[in-house]
Amino acid sequence: MEILLYYQCMHTFLIAAISLDGFIAEKTDQISTSWTSKEDKKFFSERTKQAGVIVMGSSTYKTIGRPLPGRVNVVYSKSSQFEFKDENEGFVTDLAPADLLKKLERDGHDEVAICGGAMIYSMFMKAGLIDTLYLTIEPVLFGEGIKLFKDDISARLQLVNSSKMGENAVLLEYKLNK
Repeated sequence: MEILLYYQCMHTFLIAAISLDGFIAEKTDQISTSWTSKEDKKFFSERTKQAGVIVMGSSTYKTIGRPLPGRVNVVYSKSSQFEFKDENEGFVTDLAPADLLKKLERDGHDEVAICGGAMIYSMFMKAGLIDTLYLTIEPVLFGEGIKLFKDDISARLQLVNSSKMGENAVLLEYKLNK
């Protein structure tokens, strides 16, 4: 109960592109944007810059290969193998999701984008900390690969908006029913 009251100002959203068959990548070392539309890349950049903070796992960060500019880059890792100029560019953490959000809120942030991968998406969903999901459905079939969530997740969602992105992709915005 105390956690819910603490986060009444913090908005946390999950943002991902998925294939028509529900995968975020074919393999672990695939760059997550190598197969997405230019419209999705633009939406991701604009929406995450608007949030100001992005949270991702170390594998996702490694595929990107650098801090994304205009956002605080938070990387989940048990080691400090990643270097940032300062905390405004990014930092490494192994805090529990609720504790990380407390820290970010204390630092003056009111919105956070959860950017993957599957394990990080699962951690924040299981903790009940996601308010909104932005899912871009891209017109590709992988057949196999990395699912959106590492674990089985059960949640009820409400469709807030759907829009066509470019020629063939669709952006879905869902609110979690809490």
